[in-house]
Amino acid sequence: MLPTKRIRIIHHTEYRYHQPVKFGPHRALMRPREGHDVRIVRSDIQLTPAADVRWLLDVESNSVAVLTFSQPADKLSVTAEIDVDLTYDQPIECLIDPGAKQFPFQYAPDEQVELVPYRLPSYPYDGPALRDWLFQLHSPGQLIDTFELLNRLNTHIFESLTYNVRHDAGVQLPHETLALGSGSCRDYAVLMMEAARYWGFGARFVTGYIQMAEGQHGATHAWTEIYLPGAGWRGFDPTNNKLVGAEHISVAVAREQQQAAPLSGSWEGPGNAFAGMNVSVQVIEL
Repeated sequence: MLPTKRIRIIHHTEYRYHQPVKFGPHRALMRPREGHDVRIVRSDIQLTPAADVRWLLDVESNSVAVLTFSQPADKLSVTAEIDVDLTYDQPIECLIDPGAKQFPFQYAPDEQVELVPYRLPSYPYDGPALRDWLFQLHSPGQLIDTFELLNRLNTHIFESLTYNVRHDAGVQLPHETLALGSGSCRDYAVLMMEAARYWGFGARFVTGYIQMAEGQHGATHAWTEIYLPGAGWRGFDPTNNKLVGAEHISVAVAREQQQAAPLSGSWEGPGNAFAGMNVSVQVIEL
């Protein structure tokens, strides 16, 4: 029987305004994706101002809370508290199909059809910059162990770039991250996703939570999942130079990073009404 641990996630987001403003519909992605390795034990969401909550599954089967507010307010607060059981999985290198253990390889015809959206680049004009950068890791026609290649890519991003906390919306384009030599976790995830797609892998963007070391709070985080025959979707975390494991809790996956934003929506009021925001996350082993 595989080992299991229970995690409590407390995710608080607060927007403040100088005067009451009117809120349009918001979409919240805070509920972890359940599966054979993740089970939600308890879930609660608290909202200020009060709102109607409607749940839906989007095209990626992410759980989305659609929030509809009826009253103006000078603060919008969303707090999710969730307990989840996590089951440890098996090492990735033991699971890859024999025909895919060496790169380059071809996906099976049925998988190719499903993977088309995840193999197409999101930033096709960044192809030349990626080609030049990736040549350090793999030259066309070279036969190499698939897991070793992806692990090299994961490590190369970690070692060659400087991590930088960015509070700006959106992500840097891959060529911008390479030119600057730095980026946030979501910039690293987009770079790895696009690099894997350049090689022909199916890859997607992931947001979620990560449990930090003892005595530290958890955090929202972003990483990359790559589809490997036999192993399925497997996560790589270039920010921390590791495979995604029991300390990672996936909330949303998407072809494009903007589709996986934890909270998105609109407000209506004077242009100078916005006063600031605060986000806090705790990921605690129970």
